[in-house]
Amino acid sequence: MSGVLVFSPLLPWPLLAGLGAVALLLVGLALARGLAGWPWRGLAVLALLAALANPALQQEDRKPLSDIVIAVVDESASQSVGDRAAQSQAALARLRSEVAALPDTELREVTLRDAPGDGGTALMAALTEALAAEPRDRIAGAFLISDGRAHDLALSPASPAPVHLMLTGRRADWDRRLIVKNAPAFAILGEPVTLTLRVEDEGQVPPGVTGLADISIAVDGGAPEWYAVPVGEDLDLPVTLPHGGQNILQFELAEAPGELTTRNNASVTTINGVRDRLRVLLVSGEPHAGERVWRNLLKSDPSVDLVHFTILRPPEKQDGIPVDELSLIAFPTRELFVEKIEEFDLIIFDRYRLRGILPTQYLENVRDYVQRGGTVLVAAGPEFGTADSLWRSPLADILPVTTTSRVLEGGFRPGLTDLGQRHPVTQGLEKLAPQGGWGRWFRQIEIAARGQGQVVMQGLEGKPLLVLAREGEGRVAVLASDHAWLWGRGYEGGGPQLELLRRLAHWMLKEPELEEETLAAVPGEESLRITRHTLAAVPPPPVEITGPDGQIASVTLTERGPGLFSTEWPAPLVGLYRLKQGDLATVVALGPPAPREFEQTLASADPLRPYLETTGGGVIRLEEGLPDLRTVGAGRVAAGRGWLGITPRGAYLTQDVRISEVLPPWLWLLLAASLTLVAWLREGRMGARR
Repeated sequence: MSGVLVFSPLLPWPLLAGLGAVALLLVGLALARGLAGWPWRGLAVLALLAALANPALQQEDRKPLSDIVIAVVDESASQSVGDRAAQSQAALARLRSEVAALPDTELREVTLRDAPGDGGTALMAALTEALAAEPRDRIAGAFLISDGRAHDLALSPASPAPVHLMLTGRRADWDRRLIVKNAPAFAILGEPVTLTLRVEDEGQVPPGVTGLADISIAVDGGAPEWYAVPVGEDLDLPVTLPHGGQNILQFELAEAPGELTTRNNASVTTINGVRDRLRVLLVSGEPHAGERVWRNLLKSDPSVDLVHFTILRPPEKQDGIPVDELSLIAFPTRELFVEKIEEFDLIIFDRYRLRGILPTQYLENVRDYVQRGGTVLVAAGPEFGTADSLWRSPLADILPVTTTSRVLEGGFRPGLTDLGQRHPVTQGLEKLAPQGGWGRWFRQIEIAARGQGQVVMQGLEGKPLLVLAREGEGRVAVLASDHAWLWGRGYEGGGPQLELLRRLAHWMLKEPELEEETLAAVPGEESLRITRHTLAAVPPPPVEITGPDGQIASVTLTERGPGLFSTEWPAPLVGLYRLKQGDLATVVALGPPAPREFEQTLASADPLRPYLETTGGGVIRLEEGLPDLRTVGAGRVAAGRGWLGITPRGAYLTQDVRISEVLPPWLWLLLAASLTLVAWLREGRMGARR
């Protein structure tokens, strides 16, 4: 219980002040005139003024409140390296015991993890929220158990009590990290693009560790190639992308003896390879209804650079016109089929037959071009079963079909085989059919698949219609009908001719998304979208995922369609993930290539020290021992060797308030009258003596 004098004036304070000034003047005059009762007159006026001020005694019943100590425990990713987690738990246990030993003191614990979106360690935001959740007049101190690497120092809050840092980590720590300084999102195939890498050391490098670092480079999860590079220097790395689409470049440093962590030793960069121009050579054997459809289809795409070689007048046509007068400029067949054949991305033979226009040597060049990595599409017509068929040329060595010379006539709707429903070239094409299904075709060449030929479409009598195959380093496709143009013309609703040709071209050009057996992962905000494409009729085995911390998880994929399996897997950490399933492997980075938590891994109080000093707090390195807890007065030094201090606040809760008059009004009047009477009597006696 405590009491305090309060006033509730009967007149405004300015008026009371004026009356007091008048009273002081009158008392002064009495003193100047030599009146003996002037002190009593002054006391009487003072009693009247006190009565008008209406003093009262206010008494409160108070309940003391406990002091609050806040502990913010940093459990971000950088706190998982070395023995920092163990240091944090030991420090927290010591803090709990020290606070429990203090009278009327409570501990509030706040756990901090990585901020979303690679925000790093939001230490100040956590402290701000903790301070805001408690009454400020009860906060006696705050403790940050962290490595000091805060990424939101601009949000540092004002604290009513000292804020201390209990620093994890060790002075002897050192670390080596890999930095990818620039990596373009896109690059043109065939043209080198430059990436800048840098290897940096932080801390005191131990003796025996050289200034060279071993770094591996792998593309699309393939076998890595190792190089020795200098530390502390920018390294310009020219890279030529091997294929279109996404190219995943993985860089990884070999672990150096004694380094703090390997979480920042790897980086994944994804560069999308784009073709400057798709160079296509279209060889038409004779004029027919579908020839212009092929030409218009290819010319309509601005990214296609088309060379069209068509035979308008076969050699056997005898009309007496000299051959050298049939055209102004001879078609450069030698240049195309000998000197520049390697420059083409795709060669299409549209109803071509052997007429002596292209010598056997040229066709042998085409065969060799495929075996070295080129691509050929044969759109066959009735000529494919004759004696001058391409099947009877050197191209027979690479064609995945044989022919019976039988031409099937009659309307039919092309369909997908079981394999075609799983193959990425034709998978899902039926969803692009107009109402009522694809339009009909009316002619098909009877063929049979051989070797590695994959039948993905079928026609009349279930015969193969589209056959795909890999030959050497290249790829070949045979379309056993010359009526695909009906889809392009929209007959009976048409069909997906453009999409089919696009997929065929991309499959032949080895675009990763159209490979038959693929394992891919696309990072989300906090998860990985894992997709597996396979031609197998049975579900694939689980995917083995190795996380940034080395933990291994096994994930089973769910079938989404024929040959397509996928799942959404919640990833526990930001960083590099390695996925493996049988012979397939890939890597993916969740978050940025270099997570903010591992840009600077050495523990340091320097970033927080200016803020701690403004609050009167200090720093204790946990490797030097756990600190004691002391109570100090407000404004006093709150940190010393081996100890940290808190300031007791003495907060209380008012339970009851009682107000009582100092004197009743009548007693004030009686006191004033008595003092006035004494003054008169005093002055009367002094007058009688005179």
